[in-house]
Amino acid sequence: MSPSSPRRRFISFEGSEACGKTTQIALLKEMLERRGEKVLVTREPGGTPVGETLRILLKSAPEGRGMSPETELLLFTASRAELVRKVILPALDEGKWVLSDRFSDSTLVYQGVARGLSVKTIARVNGVATGGLEPGLTLLFDLDPEVAMLRVRSRALFDRIDQEDAVFFTRVRQGFIDLAAAHPARIKRIDASPAIAEVAVAVEKEVADAFQF
Repeated sequence: MSPSSPRRRFISFEGSEACGKTTQIALLKEMLERRGEKVLVTREPGGTPVGETLRILLKSAPEGRGMSPETELLLFTASRAELVRKVILPALDEGKWVLSDRFSDSTLVYQGVARGLSVKTIARVNGVATGGLEPGLTLLFDLDPEVAMLRVRSRALFDRIDQEDAVFFTRVRQGFIDLAAAHPARIKRIDASPAIAEVAVAVEKEVADAFQF
């Protein structure tokens, strides 16, 4: 996307587990709809019948325990390939806003930085999955790993990723911070530790600045 071209109305929400992405997506959707906009919310892995089936395998199915990082990478990106072609691109073509709970940055951080796979390899696989599609804006919800782990442990249910240790989540946080520093025009870092309403104000500001309304 050149500096003069309009941003795609595609916003990805990134961050560690329990950083409040889902809540902020719902609040932003409400705000945009009050403005008369059409909004599609989706998630990764998931968002399509194929993706939702892969989500179960990646998140909670006993068959997914102990899968190799390479398998994890390919399953996440398979879900993304289906989502981009069946859901995201058609919605964007219809003039809708698309709000996605995670996108390709998560794969670079979780499977690359945290799992130790080659970031160059992941970038190539991501390229195939996305067809080159990038969000017009990425909101990174930054949260201290210890706080994130406390939030995760307070859940009634936690999945395979939630059960990782503090070292893993520290790598995830640093990976996102480094990615934001490398892509400052697209990725905007938001402190996820304040109250929900305060975080929502920061989200609306970043969206208004990025899309000029």
